[in-house]
Amino acid sequence: MTITRELLIGGKAVPARSGRTTADLNPYTGQAYATVAAAGPEDVTLAVDAAQAAFDDWAALSPFARRTIFLKAADLLQERGEQAAALMAGEVGGTRPWALFNVGLAANMLREVAAAITAPRGDVLAAQEEGALGLAVREPVGVVAAFSPWNAPLILGVRSVAAALAAGNTVVMKPSEDAPIACGLFVADVLAEAGLPDGVLNVVTNDPADAAQVAEALIADERVRAVNFTGSTEVGRIIGTHAARHLKPAVLELGGKNAIIVLDDADLGYAVDAATFGVFMNAGQICMSGDRVLVHESLAEEFTARFAAKVSALPAGDPAEPATVIGPLVSAAAAQRVAALVRDAVAKGATVVTGGGEPSGAVHPATVLTSVPADADLYYGEGFGPICVIDTFATDEEAVAKANDTAHGLTAGIITENGTHGLRVARRLQTGIVHVNDQSVADEPQAPFGGFKSSGYGRFGGRWGIEAFTNTRWITLATQHAHYPF
Repeated sequence: MTITRELLIGGKAVPARSGRTTADLNPYTGQAYATVAAAGPEDVTLAVDAAQAAFDDWAALSPFARRTIFLKAADLLQERGEQAAALMAGEVGGTRPWALFNVGLAANMLREVAAAITAPRGDVLAAQEEGALGLAVREPVGVVAAFSPWNAPLILGVRSVAAALAAGNTVVMKPSEDAPIACGLFVADVLAEAGLPDGVLNVVTNDPADAAQVAEALIADERVRAVNFTGSTEVGRIIGTHAARHLKPAVLELGGKNAIIVLDDADLGYAVDAATFGVFMNAGQICMSGDRVLVHESLAEEFTARFAAKVSALPAGDPAEPATVIGPLVSAAAAQRVAALVRDAVAKGATVVTGGGEPSGAVHPATVLTSVPADADLYYGEGFGPICVIDTFATDEEAVAKANDTAHGLTAGIITENGTHGLRVARRLQTGIVHVNDQSVADEPQAPFGGFKSSGYGRFGGRWGIEAFTNTRWITLATQHAHYPF
C-alpha cells in the first residue's frame, strides 16, 4: 500500500495550500512508494511562521531538558532500525547494511549534540577597562533553513537539523524530493516522539518542479537567519548565492572527486578490500566515495587484477536481499548518466577492466576503468555511482599532483603501512578530510566534517557544528563606574 504523508507545520500534518501532491518512487521497481504533499512558497511562509513562534520558548528551555529529548530520540531511532531499513530500501534503494549503518551513526549524532548542549561554551575575556568583565557567549540565531539529501538519508537528515536544534534554534527543513520521508519526515517523527515541542522542527516537502522556487522562498524569508545544504556542487552554488544575497551564513557540504592513494608500502590485500568498500559502498552514491584509485606503479598490475576480481563478484540487484552490495541508483536516469560516462570514456580511449554495459533499470554494474583521458567527462566529473578509475604514479609528488588535480576537495584515503609516510602525503592534499591507512568514506559525529574548494565551506560535527548555528556575542560587565572625558 502506498504511504501518504502531508507537510509538518507547527506539529500538525497539513496538506499543501494548493492541495497538490507528488509521487515518491521506488528506484528498484519504478513504482510509487509514497505520495507526499507538494508545497509552494505560501506553505514555506507558514512553516517559518511556526518556527518563529516556537523559537523563544525553545531557546529558553533548560539545557538539561533539551538534552533529554535528543538522548531519547537516539534510543528511539535505534529501536526503529528495521523500519528504517525497509524505508530506505523502498524509497532510495538502500541495502540493509547501509541502512543500519545510517541508523547507528545518526543515533550517535543525536547523542553527540546532546552532550554538546551542556558542554562549556564561551570565553571570559581580558578587559581593557579597569574593573570590567568581558564575555564571549554563543547564542542561537533564530530560524535555520535545512536542506537534506537522499543518499544517506538518516545520517544527513539528522545532521541537517541536530546541531541547529541543540543550539536552541528552530528549523524549517526541506528534504530531498527523492527521499522526503527518510531524510525528512521520519527524522521529524522520531524527534517529535522524543518530546520535541510543536513548531521547533517543520518539514516542507515539494514536487521536483517546484524545488528552486521553494528553496528561494525559504532562504529569502527575513526571519531565516542561517542555512545549511548538503548536495551537489551545482545546486550548492545556487543555495550559497541565495544565502549571500540575503547576508545569511551558510554551511555547504557539496560534491567530491575523491582519491584513494595506494602507496608503494601498502599491504596489497588490505588495499583491495579498502578500495572496494570506499568506491562501491551504497553503489558509490556517497559524497566521499573514491572516484579515483591512484596506485603506485610497482603495485598497479597485481592490484588491478585483484581489485577487478573482487569487484566483479559483488552481488547486485534487489536492495531487500541481505547479500546485495550494489543496489539500484536513486533512479533509472541516474544509472543512465553513469552509463553515459562510461561510453564517453571508452570512446575517448579508456579501457573497461570490469563492468560497463547497459544498466538494468536503476541498477548499474560495478565498473572499473583504466587509461581514462583528461578530455573524458569522467576525468574531472563526479561519478556518483558504482564506477571508478584506476591510475598510476611513480612518486609521492606525482600522486599528490594527481589527487589535487580537481576543483573539489572533500576527502581522501591513503593506504600505507607506514604512518609517517602517509602523514607526509596527507599534509599536502587539498581536502577538508583525509584518512591515513584507510579509504575515503568515514564520518564520526564528534569530528569536523566538510570540504574545501568546490566541495563547500563550513563544518558539521562536534563543537564546529554548534558554532555554525550560533552567533558569537561580546558582553561586558563594568564592576565600577567608568570615567569619561566629558
